[in-house]
Amino acid sequence: MKINGPNQSDFNPYHKQQLPKQMEVKQTMKKDQLEISNEAKQLHEDNRENNTRNAKIDRLKEMIESGEYKMNYDQTAQKLIDFFTGK
Repeated sequence: MKINGPNQSDFNPYHKQQLPKQMEVKQTMKKDQLEISNEAKQLHEDNRENNTRNAKIDRLKEMIESGEYKMNYDQTAQKLIDFFTGK
């Protein structure tokens, strides 16, 4: 083994291993992508196609604003009980 002095600045046995990793990092940073799952796409389509629900909600809003909506307190209480008891 030959020793050329205490300041061997160009000696790095791992240099060749580090370069490909650095190149990979730079290349992967350039490729940002967004992938939406099929389930998310289906949920988005379901929200768009729910026109009957939106029409019902709009009709209820109009009834509440005009004072025509009559609330059934017994049915509401029963549904709350069923929800919290797990029925």
